Amino acid sequence: MSAIKEKNNTWTVYYRFTDWEGERKQRCKRGFATKREALEWEREQLSKINADLGMTFESFVEIYKSYILNRIKESTWQMKENVIKTKLLPFFGKYKMNEITSKEVITWQNQMIKFKQDNGKPFSKVYLKTLHNQLSCIFNYAVKHYDLRSNPAAKVGNMGKKKDGEMQFWTKEEYMQFSDVMRDKDISYHAFQMLYWCGLRMGEMLALTPSDFDFEKQMVSITKSYQRLNGKDIITSPKTEKSNRVVKMPQSLCEEMEYYLKTLYKVEPDERIFPVTKSYLHSEMKRGASTSGVKRIRIHDLRHSHISLLIDRGFTPIAIADRVGHESINITLNYAHLFPARQDEMAKRLDMEMEGAI
Repeated sequence: MSAIKEKNNTWTVYYRFTDWEGERKQRCKRGFATKREALEWEREQLSKINADLGMTFESFVEIYKSYILNRIKESTWQMKENVIKTKLLPFFGKYKMNEITSKEVITWQNQMIKFKQDNGKPFSKVYLKTLHNQLSCIFNYAVKHYDLRSNPAAKVGNMGKKKDGEMQFWTKEEYMQFSDVMRDKDISYHAFQMLYWCGLRMGEMLALTPSDFDFEKQMVSITKSYQRLNGKDIITSPKTEKSNRVVKMPQSLCEEMEYYLKTLYKVEPDERIFPVTKSYLHSEMKRGASTSGVKRIRIHDLRHSHISLLIDRGFTPIAIADRVGHESINITLNYAHLFPARQDEMAKRLDMEMEGAI
């Protein structure tokens, strides 16, 4: 354990440690401007090795990253990493883990709530909740695996909220109006047909290949998801375990998709049948809504629309959850409010019951 001044007036630090296999190792790092900086860096590395919570939040994030990176999808980590780098490290980075209290978390929350983006708008309440959840996840990891006494983020409580307003959806009539104007582009029309009539997630739809279809049984197998990361096409497993499923297609959709596949030029069994990007679909969604005159919704809202249609037609939450790959029927039940007309129908039926009882 020592810091040595080099001929070029920079400092090099050497330190020794015992790794997880019990072997003695030595490391060094060069190029420090001062001896103090070299020794501070050495102390930080030894804190990490010894799981000493006197290490900085920034150093602990590296430990958290090495743990979580092997347990989640690359696309999920990229979203987490962006939050950590841009919203957490600038504030907490140099704090020592065991010195971060509720006071620091409250100060950070206030900064995030007051922050104005380039367009002059504050962060959405949903995004604020996402920021806090990520901070809390890091502290939870420290509590569980490194004996941090308590989670200061949990002690303070969350900010923001889970959802911004009500879910958006199209009725069947609105979707039919939209789909009619999309027939001018085969790839767009059939992509939106799969999204609406099967309730697929966009990544699931974009990953579909000819081998996923069984037209004789009118089935489509959902076993993978498509992502575009760092300029590369990435095929991953679906979002959750229950997302792996087989979806029964309506007969009309089955015939449409069978015809569509026949029009594709020399498509291989494992080749994507919708070789487009998410930005392309967003653009097409905007074009179709504008041309047809229906209200603008997000592409994911087509999934909401599918679920809402099934609820309105009287299917049970359990059956719907199984079809769309929800982990819990509680997720499916969140959609029940999307058809307020059902409440009117219930009230009228109850009026009839009351009148009959008088």
